[in-house]
Amino acid sequence: MRQLSGLDAGFLYIETAQTPMHVGSLTLFQRPETKSGGEEFSFQAVLLEHLKKRVHLAPIFTQRLALMPFDLGHPVWVDAGDLDWSYHLKTHQLGKGKRHATDSALEAYVAKLHETVLDRDKPLWQFHLLEGLSDNRIGFYAKVHHAALDGAAGVLLANALLDLTPVPRVVEPLGSGKAARAPSATKMMGALFSNTLAQYAKLAKTLPSAVKRVADVALEKGLSGALNATRELSKEWLAPKTPFNGAISSARNFATLSLPLAEIKAISAACDATINDVVTALSAGALRSYLLSQKALPNRNLIAAIPISLRELGDQRMNNQVTMLPCALATLEKTAEARLEGAKKAMGELKNATSKFRDLIPTDYPSLGAPWLIGGVAQLLAKTKLADRIALPVNVVISNVPGPKVPLYLAGARMLGYYPLSIVVHGLALNITVHSYAGQLDFGLIACAKAVPNLAVLRDALSTEHEALKAVAAKKLLGPLAGTLNRAAPRRAATKRIAASGTNPLPVKRSGKTSLAEAVRKTSLAEAVR
Repeated sequence: MRQLSGLDAGFLYIETAQTPMHVGSLTLFQRPETKSGGEEFSFQAVLLEHLKKRVHLAPIFTQRLALMPFDLGHPVWVDAGDLDWSYHLKTHQLGKGKRHATDSALEAYVAKLHETVLDRDKPLWQFHLLEGLSDNRIGFYAKVHHAALDGAAGVLLANALLDLTPVPRVVEPLGSGKAARAPSATKMMGALFSNTLAQYAKLAKTLPSAVKRVADVALEKGLSGALNATRELSKEWLAPKTPFNGAISSARNFATLSLPLAEIKAISAACDATINDVVTALSAGALRSYLLSQKALPNRNLIAAIPISLRELGDQRMNNQVTMLPCALATLEKTAEARLEGAKKAMGELKNATSKFRDLIPTDYPSLGAPWLIGGVAQLLAKTKLADRIALPVNVVISNVPGPKVPLYLAGARMLGYYPLSIVVHGLALNITVHSYAGQLDFGLIACAKAVPNLAVLRDALSTEHEALKAVAAKKLLGPLAGTLNRAAPRRAATKRIAASGTNPLPVKRSGKTSLAEAVRKTSLAEAVR
């Protein structure tokens, strides 16, 4: 028996039909070659056998929830026994005959799969194999309840299923077992009260440190500086209203985009920025463009919620160790360069705040009565549509999860791309999650279909902003070379006059070397940075 933390359990309490609390991913794979002799084989069968040998490597696959008596506190994880594979692995044929499903049709189908909640009587995960795609590709949609893991734990979970080579590593298969009985009410109530007392003790222990840390920051800024900062914060603590910020329905839209990671790194190097800065700037530019097209751009900068991992290096527990902090987006800036500078400043402030208060941010809280209290607030928010009438501290969630740098394989199939599907809730109808993989940056955009009916427009705006940032980076790279190129202009003009006259009084040396100007024209942005 393992009790959920307050942060883990909170995702269960706030779940409604309109706000499923699972996270997912659409992964594209290249179908493995047929067996020798051209014999066809069922990838579904191969995949099923592969999964049966791997699921015991991560506890979430083989555990289910057991609720506290009278739902008084956080549930616990217990062994689930044999798995119902007819539920946990489903196959869908998207194409008809020889007609393959388009990428847009694939995204729409996955959006529908993402709308339905997971069965809480079973382990909280489900996989879907998607056949009928073009270019001999296979789609694989996975969803796991957020009560079980955060983004970093999701990467660890993928490592249990994936391999570094087309030949899967040898793993002992999962043995069969009896379904575990739920712990006794006495044992569960004991765990409830001990957890509650432990959390109160932890709060009491950390309170003096928190007060001291706040006092140190106030002294560092000076009394007048702290008061001014408080006044400014009180004016702007609520985000401006946008179409993303209201009550949502259960319908979802989903869009994907891949950008070359080398180009993102080149932009960050040329502009003295981090990859997180560039992702934030890309999002700011795309959101500005989208809202302008809808005639809905507020006269104040949007504010994003940025997930910050609290997980220590080497921690492989399958749970949530993350918090969210607000970050201003430079959506009022008219140029990509200004938006990137705004992102650098905002993300710098975010890092500073995180470094000072990281160890004080809680991931748990007293359990007693939490399901009633938090669940009641979630139901009230859903029924009253209060999100339509109140302003929130943030407008959108933007998350960047680092992933593997090398190609990975699932049951012999090579992974081509990994597109995250996160969560949207009342008041936050749009989520932009980014995942790096094998030389590319894969975007997964998920939104309430009512609030963002044309999500492809936002996806295209990300591509446009990427091109604008490449131009900014190229300008910064070529700036020091401008003088050299300008000094070469008279020689180029003389060469043109000679060519026009049909004479060439000077012999031309063919050294085989490329001129600087020609090198600049032929070199990609990433190569120029290298």
